[in-house]
Amino acid sequence: MKSKVFFSLMFLMVSMFLCVAHTAAEYEPYTQWDLPEGAKARLGKGSITGNIAYSPDGTRLAVASSIGVWIHDAQTGEELDLLTGHNFPVWSVAFSPDGQTLASGSGHPYGAWYGSIILSNTDTGKTVDNLSGEFDMGWGVAFSPDGRILAVYGNYDGEGRTYLLDAASREHIVTLRHTDEVKSVSFSPDGKTLATGSGDEIHLWHTQTGEHLRTFAEHAGVSSNIVFSPDGKTLANGSWDDTVHLWDVSSGDLLHTLIGHTNSVLSVAFSPDGRTLASCGGNELYLWDTETEQHKALIGHTDSLHSVAFSPDGQTLASCSRNELYLWDTETEQHKALIGHTRSVNSVAISPDGKTLATGEGWEKTVRLWDVDTGEHIRTLSGHTHGVSSVAFSPDGRIIASGSYDNTIRLWSADSGEHIETLIGHESSVYSIAFSPDGWTLASGSSDETVRLWDVDTGEHIRTLSGHTNSVNSVAFSPDGNTLASGGDGTVRLWNVKTGEHKQTIEATEYNSVNSVAFSPDGNTIASGIGGGLRFWRWGTLALWDVETGEKLHTLGIGEENLGEINSVAFSPDGKTIASGGGDGAGNWVELRDMETGTLLHTLEGHNYISSVTFSPDGNTLASGGDGTVLLWDLTPASPEPKKKLGDVNQDGMVNIQDLVLVAGRLGQTGQNDADMNGDGVVNIQDLVLVAGALGNAAAAPSFHPQVLAMLTAADVQGWLTQAQHLDRIDTRVQRGIRFLEQLLAALIPKETALLANYPNPFNPETWIPYQLAKPADVTLRIYSVNGSLVRTLALGHQPAGIYQSRARAAFWDGRNALGEPVASGLYFYTLTAGEFTATRKMLIRK
Repeated sequence: MKSKVFFSLMFLMVSMFLCVAHTAAEYEPYTQWDLPEGAKARLGKGSITGNIAYSPDGTRLAVASSIGVWIHDAQTGEELDLLTGHNFPVWSVAFSPDGQTLASGSGHPYGAWYGSIILSNTDTGKTVDNLSGEFDMGWGVAFSPDGRILAVYGNYDGEGRTYLLDAASREHIVTLRHTDEVKSVSFSPDGKTLATGSGDEIHLWHTQTGEHLRTFAEHAGVSSNIVFSPDGKTLANGSWDDTVHLWDVSSGDLLHTLIGHTNSVLSVAFSPDGRTLASCGGNELYLWDTETEQHKALIGHTDSLHSVAFSPDGQTLASCSRNELYLWDTETEQHKALIGHTRSVNSVAISPDGKTLATGEGWEKTVRLWDVDTGEHIRTLSGHTHGVSSVAFSPDGRIIASGSYDNTIRLWSADSGEHIETLIGHESSVYSIAFSPDGWTLASGSSDETVRLWDVDTGEHIRTLSGHTNSVNSVAFSPDGNTLASGGDGTVRLWNVKTGEHKQTIEATEYNSVNSVAFSPDGNTIASGIGGGLRFWRWGTLALWDVETGEKLHTLGIGEENLGEINSVAFSPDGKTIASGGGDGAGNWVELRDMETGTLLHTLEGHNYISSVTFSPDGNTLASGGDGTVLLWDLTPASPEPKKKLGDVNQDGMVNIQDLVLVAGRLGQTGQNDADMNGDGVVNIQDLVLVAGALGNAAAAPSFHPQVLAMLTAADVQGWLTQAQHLDRIDTRVQRGIRFLEQLLAALIPKETALLANYPNPFNPETWIPYQLAKPADVTLRIYSVNGSLVRTLALGHQPAGIYQSRARAAFWDGRNALGEPVASGLYFYTLTAGEFTATRKMLIRK
């Protein structure tokens, strides 16, 4: 099973703080709080993973989150500090009675392993003590009323345990053992008794001796915290059976069962005067009169809550879900503050221009767009009915695709955020998506053990690639678009994109799952990130494979270099560096390694879980996401910039077809100009050929982006070649330039004339009809209704040989007849006549 999904499922099983919510709060841009070394920004504040707790004086509110402990002003909700140090999400927080110390408990989300307890000074935010390793099962914490005892509780190898420690010296006092995981503990107001909740039982213990006093075993069904009333006579707990139980402490008898919730009750809290009990579960937040057992509902949360707490003066109630923290006035029962958090980030992608970051979020079922320069949240794309597992930008940056656990892929406009199309066909969750380099095809991998290829323009399913025996976790196209790699069931499979033929199987791992695959920029190497499941996660490796032979080039992560579980891999644009995101029981990190030698270059630490990594197009920024936040890492080289390459007009460090287009657009300009390659004061054919020569020196054959190709025509290139014939042919740079232009001309003239599928289709009210000509011809396009009547004739005139696919060059029909009237919805046929060539296709107008 794919790691990110396994993480989510185990997260739900282990934590009693499960919920899914949608917030109306604004999402924070870059935050100043505790950026890790090397990081230049953090997007989002992380999800709320555990409980909330007021300081004894009521001025501060501590919130357990996926990235640490947030300290808020209890009145305004303003963030005051972020306390970090845990390697995993924080499940529990507690203030000492004097308010000077905050205890926080953390544990691995797959279970309570590798837990850590940190004690922080609340004035400075500095760590006072870190008990990591001493109580590796502990994730819950609580102070006794006098502050002398610290309780640490949780689960270890199926056995629940509660450790009582001297709060000052941290010396061990006694261990309380249970037959099931300990979900909650509560000290009595006098501090003499400790209540622990475990499975269907609540136990009472003597805090000094550890003596077991009593068991409440009438199906307590402990699903939440347990809490003593202020007078110490009553104990309350929430239950899995949608009720709240009130117990008599002295006798152990069940006093009352409060009925009203429709979901498991995940948290309860008494008001300071004991007259009110707050409880939450699902999206329900109730206030109960403890005498009459009547309840009132506080309306505002949109989904599952998991923690409630009264302020010490009883005037404020705090309640939270995974990304909403509400502060309520208990007199008016109105909320007075809303603090937004971000939840799990499953996937990150940066737009081709490097300006926009997209995040796919599992809990919120959304895609969020962020401005990379300012960190501001641009917009949220909503529509999926389950979590978003993967996001990708099309090569031209105009479309965003999102894959989801709801078995679908959605296409969105990157500019407007409008939903374009929903691709339906997978029988189970979609785990990974990728655009082909030309942007015409989308590949998707699913837990239904298949890979599907889709036509991006029409949304039609092209073909299904079958052969995997388990979930397909990752898909990637080769740079030339001819090969697709898919990984998941311990193998990496290579497919011919055009025919769907299975080309090769790389046996990557015997036991684990292949979580991520990526092609190197030159297409010669595939990287596989391995590590799946609780049992085998320490066997995770990063492997590099030769694409042609399938042979392993490097294996990273064996022995002392064990990388734990690797969830994501990515090559830098120059192919020199490979990034991997993941971790093990000791923590989570991003590692940057030298592609050729495998040498570790940098370790980037700052996340408590990592699901996705990606480089910006210029390679100067790495984005990593997973724990409800995205960290942006500055990879800008410290060394001086290299000298400008001959032909690099736009100074992006590469000589490519875009530079040629820039020179062509400036032909005839005089004066200082980056396009004036020979420095003679004018941009002319000599400069254009020099750039073409630099391109010919960089690659054996022309390589270009479809968006750039739309700017060139065969006639343009033929004209340049005609002018180039008058240049000095002895110059080897000119020779290379002319040879490249000849190759480019050949690429722009198709081998056969063809009529292509219109886009969009279905459409309303306009569509574009692409075609290609192998030789010059008079071109006419005729539109017919389904009964054969001629609707419209588009005389396109005499057209030179070339490719007419872009909107600027394809035939355009506005959905009107010869009289200018809009035609009716339905099926229509379009026929292209070009010389002796004739072809007909169908299209659909839907209004």
